[in-house]
Amino acid sequence: MENSTNIGQKVKSIRESKSISVEQLAQGSGLSIDQITLIEENQNLPSLAPLIKIARVLGVRLGTFLDDSQDLGPVVCRKDDQPKGVSFSSETASSHNYLNFFSLAQSKVGRNMEPFLIDIDSASNTGYQLSSHEGEEFLFVLEGVIEVTYGKNKYMLQTGESIYYDSIVEHNVHATNESKAKILAVVYTPF
Repeated sequence: MENSTNIGQKVKSIRESKSISVEQLAQGSGLSIDQITLIEENQNLPSLAPLIKIARVLGVRLGTFLDDSQDLGPVVCRKDDQPKGVSFSSETASSHNYLNFFSLAQSKVGRNMEPFLIDIDSASNTGYQLSSHEGEEFLFVLEGVIEVTYGKNKYMLQTGESIYYDSIVEHNVHATNESKAKILAVVYTPF
């Protein structure tokens, strides 16, 4: 996927421009050297949590990897102009990609929030892993039913329902009962 390639290249380019070794990036982000290498070689695109940790170590916003632009004006997304999606995997390159992210602010420079439409396939066949990162998340269910695992609690949300939480607590979002869902997600990560 084109966006996946760009993300790996951007991570490597920024890391090298800041004279940060793969080992230093791995240590600072809590990821393994192998994970960093797979990301940079575009063999594994991690979930948002590891990508946020990499961004923090490199001193950039999450959006720097996803799109970034020089446009200072407002960003308007028209329904006929569907943004390109990016699928994230969990911890391993061979895992099922069940979240497809569509950025709604691709051209907004200096943003503090990352708004996405997310198509969620069922993760019931492969299971899921909890992750955490600094910041906050707001999710609004547009279609289907999702389950949000947040710490030791589980929340079932149907179409028209929402949840807002601190993302430092381990969490996971997935569709229920081998179904699919679509959500609006706004992710805030401090810079």
